[in-house]
Order: sequence, then C-alpha cells, then structure tokens
Amino acid sequence: MSGHPVADFPARLARGERLLGTLLTLPSPEIAELVAGAGFDWLFVDMEHGLLDFEAVQRMLQAVAASCACLVRVPANEPNLVGKALDAGADGIIVPHVASADAARAAVRAAKYPPDGARSIGVCRAQRYGRRLREAIAGDNAATVVVAQVEDAEGAANIEEIAAVAGLGAVFVGPFDLSASLGRPGEIGAPEVRAAMARIRSACAARPLPCGVFFGDAESARRAFAEGYSLVCAATDTLLLGEAAARLRAAAAGGEGDGRA
Repeated sequence: MSGHPVADFPARLARGERLLGTLLTLPSPEIAELVAGAGFDWLFVDMEHGLLDFEAVQRMLQAVAASCACLVRVPANEPNLVGKALDAGADGIIVPHVASADAARAAVRAAKYPPDGARSIGVCRAQRYGRRLREAIAGDNAATVVVAQVEDAEGAANIEEIAAVAGLGAVFVGPFDLSASLGRPGEIGAPEVRAAMARIRSACAARPLPCGVFFGDAESARRAFAEGYSLVCAATDTLLLGEAAARLRAAAAGGEGDGRA
C-alpha cells in the first residue's frame, strides 16, 4: 500500500479494497498501539460493549497516531456521542442498530459539519486543539467515515433504503445481534440469518456501497472477503490475548496434564 494509511482510508474503502481490522474493548493505549503495529488496515474501537469511556478512547487514538485508521463504535445513535468520538480524533464512527433510513440520516447529520450536517464545532484534539479549526470545518466532512451497523431484522428489511442514504461510507453487518433478532441467538450459520446477511450484502453491492462484517476468527474473515465483504473485522483484543495465552500454556506444558501441583 502506498500513501498515508489514514488519509488514504476513505478512498480505499470507497474503492472496495479489502480492509482488515480487529476490535478493541479494553481501555489500554498500549494494546491499541501493539495491535496497530501488527499492520491492520483499521481498528474497531468499541464503546458499545467494551469498557471504554471517551478519555480512554482519546488515549488509544493518541497511541495509534497515524499508523492505521480508527473507527469508533459509539454506544448509541446520539449526536453528542458521535461528536465526542470524532472530536477525540476518530477517523470515523460506527453507529449500532441502524434499522431505518431515518436513523442512517441522523448518523450522517451528527457526523458532518454544516452545511452537510449539524455536528457541533468545538476546540478539541481532532482540530489540534484549535490550530486547524478552519481546515477541519472545510475538509473533515469528506474525510469522516460514517458506518451504519445493520444488526436487526428491521434493518435487514429496510436495507435498500438505508444503503441509499447520502453520506454513508459503509454498512456493517452485526451477525450476532441479527441472529438474535431473527429468533436464532448466536446461530449465525442458520439459513434465515445467512439469508438476511446476503440480502444486506446484495443491496450494498447494487449501490455500490462497501459492506462490512464481524467474525471471531481468521478463517471466517477470509470467507467474508471471498463472499464480497470488504470492511472485515476479525476477533477482539480479549480473544487474541486469551487464545495466545492458551496456546503458550499448551505448548509449554507439552501436552502432559495441566501442570498444576
């Protein structure tokens, strides 16, 4: 990849390039820095399910700096939450449970400065604490990625209208909540769940609009790319740490019992 990894991210996303990320839930700048250094295209910084507040998010974004793009999933589709995530320096936002075109338009409106939206203009890290305020107002709308997470049966039913909303950078499928809303909690391979995911993906492809998805492991992520998803998130910081610890213990123990006295 040539160019600047963060500045190039919106264009790479719009072109449908395969972009691999992982999900961060722990309030640790060090973990964010380590994971970014592994070469991911983007990081999914999770304020919905993770232990993160806005102070932790800003510290994590500072640790990652310009090494890869960071998209922050806000806890809810509320303008003040969207604005604070972007003010902290996020390269974009992921808004959970977008189930209608109106909800998608609200997310875009909250993320864009006037006249494209209604984002509040404040002195904050994203504007270098005021030193690039005019530049931010003039140019950040184009650079800010807005991702609508579709993870409910209602959202899947309304996907054609959602995908048509101006200003969206991508749609992101949440397979686990989608499975729950379809009466098959956790069964992301169930036929009705797969059918809903395929409908979302097809509606995005028809625009065309990039479509993303989360899976917990590398093999599923590879399949997702093969199926046409381009914004793929694989595993989480906790999964990566836990699995690495388990592999190390198994290898060091040599398979002989549990090693406990």
